[in-house]
Amino acid sequence: MNVDETRILELRQQLDEHNYRYYVLDEPSIPDAEYDRLFRELKALEEANPNLITPDSPTQRVGGTALSAFATVRHEVPMLSLGNAFEEQDLLDFDRRVREGLEDEAVQYSCEPKLDGLAVSLLYQDGQLVRGATRGDGSTGEDISVNVRTIRNVPLKLKGKGWPATLEVRGEVYMSKAGFERLNAAQAEVGGKTFANPRNAAAGSLRQLDSKITASRPLEFCCYGIGQVSEDVSDTHIGNLEQLRSWGLPISRELKVAANVQGCLDYYRDIGERRQGLAYEIDGVVFKVNRIAGQRELGFRAREPRWAIAHKFPASEELTQVLGVDFQVGRTGAVTPVARLQPVKVAGVTVANATLHNMDEVARLGVMIGDTVIIRRAGDVIPQVMQVVTDRRPENATAVEVPSHCPVCGSEVERTQLIKRSKGKQTISEGAVYRCVGRLACAAQLKQAIIHFVSRRAMDVDGLGDKIVEQLVESGLVKSPADLYTLAQEQVLALEGFAEVSSRNLINAIDASRQPTLARFVFALGIPDVGEETAKVLARTLGSLKRIQVAQPLLLTYLPDIGNEVAYEIGHFFEEAHNRTVIEQLLARGVTPQGEGEVHAEFAASTTFDGLIAKLEIPYVGPGAAQKLSEKFASIEQLVQADWLDLRQALPERAAESVRAYFSDQGRREQALAAERQLRDFGMHWASVRREASSDLPLAGQTWVLTGTLESLTRDQAKEQLEALGAKVAGSVSAKTHTLVAGPGAGSKLAKAQQLGVAVLDEAALQALLAGHSR
Repeated sequence: MNVDETRILELRQQLDEHNYRYYVLDEPSIPDAEYDRLFRELKALEEANPNLITPDSPTQRVGGTALSAFATVRHEVPMLSLGNAFEEQDLLDFDRRVREGLEDEAVQYSCEPKLDGLAVSLLYQDGQLVRGATRGDGSTGEDISVNVRTIRNVPLKLKGKGWPATLEVRGEVYMSKAGFERLNAAQAEVGGKTFANPRNAAAGSLRQLDSKITASRPLEFCCYGIGQVSEDVSDTHIGNLEQLRSWGLPISRELKVAANVQGCLDYYRDIGERRQGLAYEIDGVVFKVNRIAGQRELGFRAREPRWAIAHKFPASEELTQVLGVDFQVGRTGAVTPVARLQPVKVAGVTVANATLHNMDEVARLGVMIGDTVIIRRAGDVIPQVMQVVTDRRPENATAVEVPSHCPVCGSEVERTQLIKRSKGKQTISEGAVYRCVGRLACAAQLKQAIIHFVSRRAMDVDGLGDKIVEQLVESGLVKSPADLYTLAQEQVLALEGFAEVSSRNLINAIDASRQPTLARFVFALGIPDVGEETAKVLARTLGSLKRIQVAQPLLLTYLPDIGNEVAYEIGHFFEEAHNRTVIEQLLARGVTPQGEGEVHAEFAASTTFDGLIAKLEIPYVGPGAAQKLSEKFASIEQLVQADWLDLRQALPERAAESVRAYFSDQGRREQALAAERQLRDFGMHWASVRREASSDLPLAGQTWVLTGTLESLTRDQAKEQLEALGAKVAGSVSAKTHTLVAGPGAGSKLAKAQQLGVAVLDEAALQALLAGHSR
């Protein structure tokens, strides 16, 4: 055995072990980057030694030549479907029949979630995967071996030893919620087909004739039982699955044993409550008699086993008809289409309306008034239209049209614009959103704007809920957010539901909100596309409300995560006279944003002259040419006035000509000059190369995570203080996490941090760090 062959065997063994730990045990032992390095090394060695490639190598999951059709497979042991229980009594009846059939009053059941995917059979001979098949009609299925081999958590060779010579494993191929979202986003980006739900996506991916397509899809496999087998594995169903797990096959992490039917009911309720938090879609719970001997004794009826049942959750998808489309107006003026439906019960709730998101979604779905549609409701999410059943479209179906005037205030409705700058040119295209131009003159926008303004993460006015806001607006007491700060107690007393104490408490709560942080104040203004994190970026980098108000879009694009469209929305908001008036009134009435200061040094250090030239996106002037221009000229003004000879000394002819053409346009010339003036007004650094940022942000570039219970601070307070020191506060631990703060009750995040070697602080250490950097 030569050196390459030995190393290939070592790498396969290592990668198989890492796959087992990652997919089966959920205990990854190395970072993804290290796994990728080992994989690349193995692939390179196999390419250099093609005679050493074997079908069970981890590299052999990329798919092969497309098939013209799937071959047929006959199941030696039929793959039967399960009987269903929809009500609690159905399950109680099932249990009664089982106990009567076994003449046993103490029957144990296995419990596991019913994954919403595609049932498949995997056949192993002497530990090697030799075939994969769909369930089909239960007796015959399709041979999908080439596709099954591409699924990362399906072992091509079983681990360990002691497996039967013939072992048929049965399970579900599914797609996680996150994988489904990624797939649809990727499909939409290239104009491909998007899927209605994860089950359809999994089924469509697994039945591709081109296995390379299957290999590119985020499919996963989970075992739920054994079919054909040359010798018994265990005397219980749970024992079978645990043994499969030891051989490298993934099983459900929610697998449990119930002592009786009451335990099954408890499990069903528990999973139902946690259903939305699971990483995958489920449509119920499967209960099986745990003893294999009991299963054999009970046997089968026509098309289903007597020893198993699926307790289904209420359906989350249903068919109904679109009776009409109404348009609602949100706090930013967005005019959103909402389908009026023939009422139908979905997931236990009667649904009469469903969101259509925007007109681009209406066009994508092709929905018309009168259509029969599939609607989906998951948990507390607003029901949405998923698909149109075009075969049922009536002859009198009518198109959905956006109203020309706002349904609330009668103002004009305009379509938003998408701003894109490329190679020195600004292009404007139509966006997906339509907006009422009435702004705060529109009652719908005013109510929603104030509800947002006083919310907990904005101005945090305790006790000022939606119904009170509606009363204040409808009574004419509040015509803008600034009017909240002129309210008198006697005015509040006159409102329905208020007494002496409650009215005084509301006025006190409004007064207590007069000193928000700058970030909270900016977020509270309700600027379109400016969420809480973007507001923090604006406050932290520009340092004052005045600078944020006057900042030009070009300057704003220097800030982290602010692109051209968001910059345009910010600039457009502050240009609008009514918005400026409201802000002036708020300041005049005692609202004083806290924490204002200078432009932050880290931001100032990033705004260089060559960077500004590059941001202008002049054709043929890339970063290198921008650097040469910044060395030759000291300002935009000098660059504008430069003659041909000066430009040619710095640039090739084509680039020099492009610079002259760019600045010959008055609009672009004035925009560049204004941006430069503003950068200088803000105290920007103006060297041709970046300088090091100051230490004002000692945690800049670090990612922190909070977990467990903090006693002296709330999570929000700790997050704000860490962000003020430059840290990014994330919700999950990864290899990029710098520090984890763990309070009492810390669980999986702490375990993962310890596994990855991430620094861990308790609350006392966090307090000491914050105190050490307090100003």
